[in-house]
Amino acid sequence: MSESVTGQDLLHWAETLAGIARTGLGFTESLYEKERYEEILKVAAEIRGVVDAEIVPEAVVDEWMRAVGQGVAGYVTPKAAVGAIVGNDENEILLVQRADSGVWLYPTGWADIGYSPVEIAIKEVYEETGIHCEPVTLVSIVDGMRQGFTRIPLYSMVFHCKAVGGQLRSHPLETTGCGWFARDSLPEPLAGLETWVEDAFAAIEGRLASVRFDSPRSMPWQEEPQ
Repeated sequence: MSESVTGQDLLHWAETLAGIARTGLGFTESLYEKERYEEILKVAAEIRGVVDAEIVPEAVVDEWMRAVGQGVAGYVTPKAAVGAIVGNDENEILLVQRADSGVWLYPTGWADIGYSPVEIAIKEVYEETGIHCEPVTLVSIVDGMRQGFTRIPLYSMVFHCKAVGGQLRSHPLETTGCGWFARDSLPEPLAGLETWVEDAFAAIEGRLASVRFDSPRSMPWQEEPQ
């Protein structure tokens, strides 16, 4: 593999190809085109296999095919996750220890249909910690694959919220612990120190200057200037 091409690049290309192919399968009526799109899915799965030797490309293709819809429902988009940076009057942050990985992170979860993003943030906080909170501002909205913390297409939205009541209690299935932590006494292992910790305490301490988002890269859909 070229030194200039990373595993994250390959994942991005594989998921992009798979998304285009699955969208095509959801809209085309041509059997010829369907065969071509299925071939693209196979290539995309093989690319994923280069990055992760544990996956079986045929199983990945089967999973992608099962998710193919029709019409608008077949238009493939990233999944959406919502998190909440919750602070209290002592400028402490509310963290949970995830049952699946054991790492500590702010409350977060998949976006549920029927709720707005900020409603999901509030709901996740209460379900995972027992704390009631109210929204203050949006902290960040980023592409999880581009940031390197997910292997599937995912948009992450994180809100700053302020605790207004409730009693600490862990979710019996999703978490193994929860609590309030100061900046100099964060628990370990902690997920992703590089980005979200500074954003979190900037929001809690009233220092957040702007919402963080991914800077635009090249824009291949635009024509080159003459």
